[in-house]
Amino acid sequence: MSRQHDYQVTVRWSGDTGAGYRGYARDHDVVVEGKPVLKGSADPAFRGTPERWNPEDLLVASLSECHMLTFLSLCARAGIVVTDYVDAASGVMREEGNSGRFTEVVLRPEVTVADPAMVERAAALHEQAHDTCFIANSINFPVRHEPVTAARTDRVGNVS
Repeated sequence: MSRQHDYQVTVRWSGDTGAGYRGYARDHDVVVEGKPVLKGSADPAFRGTPERWNPEDLLVASLSECHMLTFLSLCARAGIVVTDYVDAASGVMREEGNSGRFTEVVLRPEVTVADPAMVERAAALHEQAHDTCFIANSINFPVRHEPVTAARTDRVGNVS
């Protein structure tokens, strides 16, 4: 059965000073009804504001979030208790002429599970998470995974 999901996003900008490429503001708002406004800009390399989210940040974040949410769903269905998940994701974009493209994103999830018996099964689910992640299935560049999975330990270093 096929289902369609629709998403509406408004990007709101104003700020042309008439000063050309160097003079117009890159800052903008990303608005989705019922959610906090996301403050956006261009990457600082393209004269954006460093404190604001840029499209490149959001693309890498989308891939990381989608993988995490898919992975957590698979773990929950398999009865694996995940107690912590941290991903230090990174992306590489190359400029070519007047354009550019992402050449890869690397996800580095560090996953902690409640039981040592769950470590191997949880680690194996990263591949399935990648194969079923909606965002990863929508891009045309490689997404690599370098997961680390461990069992939770208590304060004295014993596995619990």
